[in-house]
Amino acid sequence: MAKITVIGSSSMDLVVTASKRPDKGETIIGESFKTVPGGKGANQAVAAARLGAEVYMVGCVGDDSFGKAILDNFKKNHVFTDYVEPVTDTKSGTAHITLADGDNSIIFVKGANDFVTPQFVEKALDSIRTSDMVLIQQEIPEETVEYVSEKCHEFGVPLLLNPAPARPLSKDVIEKAAYITPNELEASVLFGTKDIHAAIGKYPNKVFITEGKNGVRFHNGQQEVVIPSFPVEAVDTTGAGDTFNAAFAVALAEGKGFEESIRFANRAASLSVTKFGAQGGMPTREEVEESL
Repeated sequence: MAKITVIGSSSMDLVVTASKRPDKGETIIGESFKTVPGGKGANQAVAAARLGAEVYMVGCVGDDSFGKAILDNFKKNHVFTDYVEPVTDTKSGTAHITLADGDNSIIFVKGANDFVTPQFVEKALDSIRTSDMVLIQQEIPEETVEYVSEKCHEFGVPLLLNPAPARPLSKDVIEKAAYITPNELEASVLFGTKDIHAAIGKYPNKVFITEGKNGVRFHNGQQEVVIPSFPVEAVDTTGAGDTFNAAFAVALAEGKGFEESIRFANRAASLSVTKFGAQGGMPTREEVEESL
């Protein structure tokens, strides 16, 4: 069983479904409203656990009802919470999500996730040191991403960086991360160019561009490769990228090759969008293997 440590955000998703997005100054009638656990870090932890990994989450929640619900959800999904702590007098992070026109738009409020500092992560160094793979995202402070990249490099533990939300990365972080998984927009921010072909050519077998329903693009050191996705009828695309990252990390940690790992991750991500909620459709290992 692969051991995965996820360092990142936990939040409560506040999800509105509507037939369209309102224009500026417009009020429309929505179709539904739900609250479901989310956050990029939490989503990736839950997805990896459902895919059979031993998963430790490193993060912060608020001392509120959302924080308790997030912790309960981790336990229900068999994610170890030894390094998840409530922050006194602070609200949990929230993601305000609108589902309309077959896609989602999201406003993320960090809340307690701002307390996932390098000093906080120090408590989890033993877990990081003994992991087969570490996952991190960018809904936590920038200095934490830099610190974790240094520690993983020092320990010889591969780091998979999902650079979302998009912000520039230092050259040092890019060099020390083992794998980086931006979408096309995030890649243009990271590398300062819209020429993604140049970006992946410069970082063969490191930068993997996720292109949604079109699949995943990378350079294998000899040529550019696109691994196609699996067509499905999407219900909710929230969390598809997080499912991909978790599944990719699990497959790589188990020793699978790049193309096999991407196919496994694409299949998991495609299954995740067939149900409501970021975590609602995240598949089990058996579901992914059966559908492959």
